[in-house]
Amino acid sequence: MRCPKDRKTELPASLLSDSLQVHCCPDCKGTWIPAQAYETWQEQQPPVSLSHLPQTLDVDFVHSPYDTKGALCPECNHYLARAKVGLKMPFYVERCPNCGGIWCDHGEWEALEQMGLQPVIQQLFTSEWQTRLKEREQAEQERKATIEKLGEDIATRLFELAEMLEKHPNGDFGVAYIMRRFDR
Repeated sequence: MRCPKDRKTELPASLLSDSLQVHCCPDCKGTWIPAQAYETWQEQQPPVSLSHLPQTLDVDFVHSPYDTKGALCPECNHYLARAKVGLKMPFYVERCPNCGGIWCDHGEWEALEQMGLQPVIQQLFTSEWQTRLKEREQAEQERKATIEKLGEDIATRLFELAEMLEKHPNGDFGVAYIMRRFDR
């Protein structure tokens, strides 16, 4: 089995997370996780639900220079599909659509662990996850733009007011009041 990124380096067997049997590239430090090994490991983990996005989707790590490089599955030679993970420093986990094996470039498994996503990697490839990630990304951009336009103090007050109005049973009345004030 050869590294999916350079196709030259052999992938020796190794262990990840003490019991997950993987193959690691000695050159690029990426990790190939065979589907069966991942499923066996996954069954031993406490159940995790992605009904809501984790609180933090930002972790600091050094991106692999191979993250943007396309790859072929080392087991069945199909192109690996990519799933975007993270907001501030997004990266892409890859998975074979044919055999289900997973490729993590150097540092990505650890980033997934910090986010609590390593037991649910398959869900990262769903349109539901990608849609929620995009919504979170847009909300973060809107938040930054609001701070930039109004300043930190007013923006913070506005965010607090918006949260209070969202929770109030008649919050829509408060929003309508503010909108009427600006229609004049």
